[in-house]
Amino acid sequence: MKKVLISTLLLLGLSMNVSAQKHPPAPPHPSKNELINLKAQELDKKYNTEKKLILNHPLATKQMKRDQMKALNKRYQTEKRLLKQAK
Repeated sequence: MKKVLISTLLLLGLSMNVSAQKHPPAPPHPSKNELINLKAQELDKKYNTEKKLILNHPLATKQMKRDQMKALNKRYQTEKRLLKQAK
């Protein structure tokens, strides 16, 4: 009888300890402005890398580079406008 009581108390104590460790506190959520600023930084970084790739391409002609840069600038401006509207 004593062994059963001790084993149940031990099992109960261990299960409570494990259940307490299962749920860590949730991390704080970033605010809307922080998310928009993060997206803007990612957009700028992406734009700059694509611009470098276009301008440093060894086989593209000047006309091809100009057309690609126009398309890239247009896409960048529309995405920037959408981010500003989200604010």
